[in-house]
Amino acid sequence: MRVIPAELQAELDSGATTLARCWQINRKDGVTLGFTDHDRELTFDGITHTPRSGFTASSIEAGTGLAVDSHDVTGALSSDEIDENDLKRGLYDGAEITLHLVNWQDTSQRVVLSRGQIGAIRRSGGSFEAEVVGLSARLNRPYGRAYLHSCDCRLGDAKCGIDLQAASLQTAGTIEDVLDPNAFSVSGLQDFADDWFTSGYLTWTSGENVGVGQHVKLHRAAESVPHRLEIWLAPPLPAGVGDTFSITAGCDKTANTCRAKFSNLLNFRGFPHMPGDDAAASYPSQGGSHNGGSLFR
Repeated sequence: MRVIPAELQAELDSGATTLARCWQINRKDGVTLGFTDHDRELTFDGITHTPRSGFTASSIEAGTGLAVDSHDVTGALSSDEIDENDLKRGLYDGAEITLHLVNWQDTSQRVVLSRGQIGAIRRSGGSFEAEVVGLSARLNRPYGRAYLHSCDCRLGDAKCGIDLQAASLQTAGTIEDVLDPNAFSVSGLQDFADDWFTSGYLTWTSGENVGVGQHVKLHRAAESVPHRLEIWLAPPLPAGVGDTFSITAGCDKTANTCRAKFSNLLNFRGFPHMPGDDAAASYPSQGGSHNGGSLFR
């Protein structure tokens, strides 16, 4: 139940209100921004909420139960606060956003209308539109383990136990040539075998995409440097010669790779001997052993 401060309730009951909406955005990189649909800056909680971005919002859809509450916010890309390149780099993806209803004559009179995360962001010309989804959206995410042939760990997490900071599993590289938007000739990987970083993870450490992480599609070693590196998606902003990155080894989630590449089979979280669709749909045949024993002896 939302509790409205007595002073703000009196303002609402007066019939002539001086109210504005303010948004506080906490990005994953630690930056906090404030915006308002009022025509001048409003400051509270140590954050200045600026109107210069033209930040406006749709009506808020809210309901009882576990339905996902949502609304949209729209703004211009011409302000210093919101940069189009930041949107492309994904700095606002999943950012926490809090919407306040504020008495602009006395900002101590305010109430939180909604909290949520920024979802889909659509850009058009010099503006953007972002969907804000409520906290109940987290309940729509699937949780729990999957019964699969492959491992359900993420390489380097607590269940996996592999230390990705080991020198044999990570290194730094530099782009020597741009072959395609998502394919590069790189140096710095010459001490690693072919495919070592396939399915790995790359984080840009210089250039226009600093801090952006991307999944590696392919690593091809050459007899001499540079190696060929491909990522699944082109960087948000074009990468150029001289851009640097850090990269960690890849894992294809199979038992053979876990044993041979990482010597970590004891922590393998998949089920490589699970019968597949062919076994489930097969029928009895003459010959062979049908005693219910293991198929992998």
